[in-house]
Parts: sequence; structure tokens; C-alpha cells
Amino acid sequence: MKNKFLKSLGKAIFSYLLFFTVFGFILTTSFLLFFNAFNPDFSVTRQQISFSAMATFANIFVLSAIFTVFDIIRRQITIERPVKNIKSALDKITHGNFDVRLKTSGTSHILTEIMESINTMTEELSGVETIKNDFIANVSHEMKTPLAVIVNYGTLLQNPELSLEERMEYAKQITRSSKQLSELITNILKINRLENQQIFPEASSYNLSEQLCQCILQFESVWEEKGIEISTQIAEDVTIRGDSELFSIVWNNLLSNAFKFTDTGGKVSVMLSADYGYATITVADTGCGISSEAGKRIFEKFYQADSSHATRGNGLGLALVKRIVDITGCKISVNSILGEGSSFTVRIAL
Repeated sequence: MKNKFLKSLGKAIFSYLLFFTVFGFILTTSFLLFFNAFNPDFSVTRQQISFSAMATFANIFVLSAIFTVFDIIRRQITIERPVKNIKSALDKITHGNFDVRLKTSGTSHILTEIMESINTMTEELSGVETIKNDFIANVSHEMKTPLAVIVNYGTLLQNPELSLEERMEYAKQITRSSKQLSELITNILKINRLENQQIFPEASSYNLSEQLCQCILQFESVWEEKGIEISTQIAEDVTIRGDSELFSIVWNNLLSNAFKFTDTGGKVSVMLSADYGYATITVADTGCGISSEAGKRIFEKFYQADSSHATRGNGLGLALVKRIVDITGCKISVNSILGEGSSFTVRIAL
């Protein structure tokens, strides 16, 4: 606020000095011309006054013409040309060209700010356009795989000579791919609603300890089927204020990933503690782990660090988790060692 005031004051002083200099110069030269024709004893004749008045008028006319030309050139360089460039750039942006960049040198201060804002806008739009194209390409790719499975197995089911066991197996594959496709569409819609701020967290006090236990029990069939050891250290009656529905999405996605990337006979640990004004939730596994390079991108949409498990997910789970964590004001961190396992930690203010 103070800097803005000082800039405004500086511009006002500059304008005042500019007008003072111009008008002072014109009046001074005019008076000098007017009185130059008079005698030293200041005896004035009508002819002298007429001549001096004409000379003064001519001086003002010439100086006005010079300043007019100067102002036209100044406006052409500092205003009209930049305005034309701005209009041309906006026309290109309207037609989808987001690579436009305006040069801000030699323009007035306010136009410089406008041009810098346009440059910032085009950079953002260019990034959004790239993300949109990547998103469409990724969605198309992710949808193509389960749809191809459904079509292939649906075609095979039309064979009247298939045994009952083969029919059941093909039907299971179709059901599995249909669920994968449904999950993909559901997650896309959730992320879209979150990013467009169509979902607003509804904070209320609830028991986080109970919520975590309920989420863990939903995966009972998974850990029993894979023989995964479950370790829990959950503090009792930890109450937080937040949106329970959104946080349940976070825990379910973190647990789903932990079980998905942990091989048979591995271990998944869930811990909850409440101290120093925070509830700290950690979901750890002994799975394949994540490399340091992959760790920088795991929250990106459709990114899958382990391609061998790509058929079991769509790369949207952690992107959804990150978005929820951001809009609820929490923090999430990842510790992982390739080949040894990963640990995700979420901190929520109490």
C-alpha cells in the first residue's frame, strides 16, 4: 500500500514538473519576444505593439506545432503502437494461440502492467491447454484398455461351445474391467468437482479413530486373500474437525494403494497419534517402493510409478488425495525406498 502511494506521488510530481517546464518555457519566450521590440526607456508605439504581438503569436504557434508533433510521436510510440499490439495479441488468444508474448519496453506504465498481465495470462492458458490435452490423451488411453477387454471377452462369450467355467471366467473379466472403468469415471468427476470448487468442505467434529478402523475393515477380504499382515497403532478417541466424507476418500485411497503394491506375505501398518496440536496419520507398506524421481510426480493425474500394477488402477487416486489435502488445509508427505516400501503421512490440525 505504501509503495503504491509513493509511486502515485512520484508520477504526480513528474507530471507537475513537466507541465511547469513546458508552460514556463512558452510564457518566458513569449514575454521576451514581446518586450524585445520596445526601446529601453519603454516608450511604446502602436506599431511596435502590433509587431511584438504578431511575433509572440507566431512563437506560440510554432512552439505549439512542435509540441503537437512531439506528442503525436510520443503517443504513437508509447500508446498507439502498444495498444495495436495488445489488440493483435488478444485476437490471437481468442483464436486459441496461447504462445503470444508482448514486449513491454518503451510503453507507458499502465500499458506495461496490462501487457505483463496478458503475458502472465497466456503463460497460464498455455499451461492449462497442455494439461487439458494431456488429460484427454490419458483419459482416452485409460478408457481404451478396459473397453477393449470388455469387447474381447464379450465377443468370446458368443461362442456356443464354451464351457461353463470359461463363461464364468470371461464374465468375471468383463465385470472387473467394468468396475475399473466405473472407478475411473467416478474419480474423474470427483477431481473435476474439486478443482472447479463445486465441492466445499463441510467441517464438523467426528471421531477420526473410528473412521480409520472402519476404513481398514473394508479391506479385510483383500489382506486375507493376499496373506498380508496388518499392524495398527491407533490412538483412541482422537476427535478432529473436518469433512468426514472427504477424509474417508483419503484413507481409502492410501489403504488401497498400500494393499495393491504389497506382495503376498507383506505388511501394511496404520498409525494414528495426536500431539503438538496435530493428528498424524501414517499408512506404510512393505511393497515395491518408489524411486526419488517418481516420488516427485506421484500426485500428478494418471501418473503410475509402477507400470506392472497399471491394470489395477488408473493413476487418479493420489491426485485426488492431494487435492483434498490441499483444500482442507492439511499436509501430506511421502517417504519411500525403492524395493522396500512406502510411507504416507497426513497431518491434520486439531
